Amino acid sequence: MKIGIVGCGAISGIYLQNITKTFKELEIVGVCDLIPERAKKAAEEYNLHIYKDMAEMFADSKVDIVLNLTRPYEHFDVSIKAIEAGKHVYTEKPLGATLEEGKKLTDAANAKGVRIGGAPDTFLGAGIQSCRKLIDDGYIGELVGATAFMTNHGHESWHPDPEFYYQFGGGPMLDMGPYYISAMVNLLGAVKSVVGMGKASFSTRTITSQPHFGKIVDVKVPTYTMGLLQFDSGAIGSIFTTFDVHAANVPIIEIYGSAGTLAVPDPNTFGGPIKLYRPEQREFTDTPLTFGYPENSRGLGLADMAKAITTNREHRTSNALLLHVLEVMTAIEKSATTGGTITIESKYRRTTPMVNATLAGVLD
Repeated sequence: MKIGIVGCGAISGIYLQNITKTFKELEIVGVCDLIPERAKKAAEEYNLHIYKDMAEMFADSKVDIVLNLTRPYEHFDVSIKAIEAGKHVYTEKPLGATLEEGKKLTDAANAKGVRIGGAPDTFLGAGIQSCRKLIDDGYIGELVGATAFMTNHGHESWHPDPEFYYQFGGGPMLDMGPYYISAMVNLLGAVKSVVGMGKASFSTRTITSQPHFGKIVDVKVPTYTMGLLQFDSGAIGSIFTTFDVHAANVPIIEIYGSAGTLAVPDPNTFGGPIKLYRPEQREFTDTPLTFGYPENSRGLGLADMAKAITTNREHRTSNALLLHVLEVMTAIEKSATTGGTITIESKYRRTTPMVNATLAGVLD
């Protein structure tokens, strides 16, 4: 299937590399960006067509799927226009900056008969898929609970354009929460209700990376957010995301069961390590990866969606998953503001696990 890419910023590099070199059933038609130099650089490196704007791309009948790599607060505007033009959409996370945006995209896609997929697709990699098999095969028994921690001190010391992380649509929950919550619901199932607390510890941030060194940024979103999650299975989980902590000695994700504990790898990566604790062993032991794509395989979800369209099966980074994850994150932030427990209305049923294909880069 043929892909048109909107947005040629920092994240586009790995997508361009993997689509052209790893995923055999995708082809990039062209690119566009509000900053012409970015589009020109990508086009020259990969011999691609440059569209003058996204409207020209959406009007091109050769484009099957629009890959939306714009900034979070721009996701909705780009995706809705692509959908209205009859294009399938695969978007970087999150689906939208608000739950209302996510619902509008869902309704529009259903009305047009097109699909929405999106990041993160890291849960399709070797690490999380191997963990899912361990859980599904009963290695930790009945699910009891889970915990997740994403702690750092923000992006302003290294990212070339970090300001949007502190604007509408940003913050640690909407930025990094998709990785963690997507992994958790694929391991434990759908979320039933949430409770949240949060704050912005610092009113401003000073950028120390180039090219915006010294610029002071106003913080407009919570940067220290904690959530409690009750899953449909009865398990209870917690998630902590922050841009306010210099260092922490905490697990990334742990899943607790009646017969053991599973230490899950970083959901921002595709590989391991995985550690399993069983009472009879009395220690955590390294567990091998049993699925493919342990390396940085961004675009895996896009390849899966493209194959699903051509074979008429459900794609694994489904709109139902994206909307469910968005509702969980925004409900945690809403609860932090209004107080109390919030019931999650969206429904999510786990899709089939990955299949180890004969050829790397070709999906089932």
